[in-house]
Amino acid sequence: MLDERARQLGLSVELVDYLPGQVTAPGRLAILDVPLAVPCVAGRLDVANARHVLALLDRAIAGAVSGEFAAIVTAPVQKSVIADSGIPFTGHTEYLAARTGAAHPVMLLAADNLRVALATTHLPLRAVSDAITPALLDTTLAILDADIRRLYGISRPRIAVCGLNPHAGESGHLGHEDGDVIAPAIQRARAAGLLVDGPLPADTVFVPRNVSNYDVVLAMYHDQGLPVLKHAGFGHAVNVTLGLPIVRTSVDHGTALDLAGTGRADAGSLVAATKLAIEFAARRVPDAARRA
Repeated sequence: MLDERARQLGLSVELVDYLPGQVTAPGRLAILDVPLAVPCVAGRLDVANARHVLALLDRAIAGAVSGEFAAIVTAPVQKSVIADSGIPFTGHTEYLAARTGAAHPVMLLAADNLRVALATTHLPLRAVSDAITPALLDTTLAILDADIRRLYGISRPRIAVCGLNPHAGESGHLGHEDGDVIAPAIQRARAAGLLVDGPLPADTVFVPRNVSNYDVVLAMYHDQGLPVLKHAGFGHAVNVTLGLPIVRTSVDHGTALDLAGTGRADAGSLVAATKLAIEFAARRVPDAARRA
């Protein structure tokens, strides 16, 4: 498929078989071949190749868990074509978590020094309040603190926590979750030694002079935090999965099927995701060496 696409786009690249530990020169691309079930037509979905997508993921996960691979970088995935093939699939993150035994993956998007994590991800808005529980927040804050330290090398991450409701509940006049659930979780995190502030109104925490005081912001739901992040960095932002035993980064956008095979797709986010994965992997090397 890659060879055919390179010819279609007039790209000069030599594809060679992957060998563990090899280093390739510019213009050569090492490929670990996982064959397609049927030929691929750019921009056209085919359920016959759904298992091919999962086979790619399974091989990547096996290599990352064993230490053969230092990290995984995922391109966009069309969830619908996998689900339409009869295979239950809600996304890369959930699949990676299940295959690596990670009980609680956390989605983080990063653009330069702006980092936004999510307490809940792909839920209907009416379900968000019920999903924000003490256990969820305790676990999410612990993972956020641990993985910002581990991946970014920040010794004591400063975490801002958004309130759920406008004005962080306005002292209970605009909702009870901020005072009854979020604030106690912040107090417990502080008692455990974490640097956590909140609940803070989401409409002001992202003001530059405020957000610059923090290493990461924890938003309560998808569209509370990600519009700000994508406005600031769309096209070079990176999706990072925290809470996994492996390094995984991804792009900040979807599949753009209308651009497939045209040569007009912007690869900026994929390049950024690859560079960040290399940074994370390099930072983890001393820890692995010490364990050895």
